[in-house]
Amino acid sequence: MSEYSRSPRQPRKKGTAAGGAKGRGGPSRGGAARVGKGGKSGKGGTAGGARFAGSTKASQPTKLPERRSTPEIDVHDPEGVRLQKLMAAGGVGSRRVCENLIEQGRVEVDGQVVTELGVRINPRTQVVHVDGVRVNLDEDRVYLAFNKPKGVVTTMNDELGRISLADYVGNREERLFHVGRLDADTEGLLLLTNDGDLAHRLQHPAYGVLKTYIATIRGPVQRDVGKRLREGVELDDGPVTVDSFRIVDHQPGKAMVEVVLHEGRKHVVRRMLEAVGHPVLELVRTEVGPIRLADLKSGRTRRLNKAEIGALYKAAGL
Repeated sequence: MSEYSRSPRQPRKKGTAAGGAKGRGGPSRGGAARVGKGGKSGKGGTAGGARFAGSTKASQPTKLPERRSTPEIDVHDPEGVRLQKLMAAGGVGSRRVCENLIEQGRVEVDGQVVTELGVRINPRTQVVHVDGVRVNLDEDRVYLAFNKPKGVVTTMNDELGRISLADYVGNREERLFHVGRLDADTEGLLLLTNDGDLAHRLQHPAYGVLKTYIATIRGPVQRDVGKRLREGVELDDGPVTVDSFRIVDHQPGKAMVEVVLHEGRKHVVRRMLEAVGHPVLELVRTEVGPIRLADLKSGRTRRLNKAEIGALYKAAGL
């Protein structure tokens, strides 16, 4: 009998049958249990040798799963720039602070934890995360928040000669993308960047980046409006739901409501509110993901800081 067939939890005792139970007339000869008709054990033990409690098969040796070691990736680029220098330039902190972060194992390059201070990388092709937040290493990338005034068309080149984004940022050297659109009658927060990958993710509904709007609608607001919007409203191009809805203020004949959703269809806020019986009188977008309009004046732009850029990367899953 193999040494693995005996349960380590049930050692054989003197005067006990192979199955671990005492026979009424004393131990069976040779230490083996007596087997009656049909293979059943008789008085004095069980058949087939030792077993685990409650099992029907002899115990088998436990095979531990093989551990697969994660292959290390060489992220060092001899022609690159020192990692701590790039991190400091990216606004993470002083050079010394960045060195401490590296030594503490809190920095990743292309998904690989880096703890050596001599590592050099290419800022244009490699990605750095500190504590899970991506760091912008490319100084040529631009990230702007713009408070779009009412009446401005969301395009860099309007063939009809209407006032457009080009009248506000058209003189910049970089080619900027607008993250999503706001119709001419809607004002508020619009993000502008030359980071095409980020712009795509922020406006695509699959990535679930939330946009917040404040709408002035005809009132009074019925009690079930929020429930109907959260459950879904059928539009001509398919159903749409909001992620959040609340009443901000009541006024005679109208109300101010907050609508949060990740949809990006044309005029979607106006259409869904009209579908529940509350046409929009005024509409302002106040937030895109973690970025807020705050006190930015109409028609003005501001650069996003390093923390805001990192928060945008995180919201977009980059």
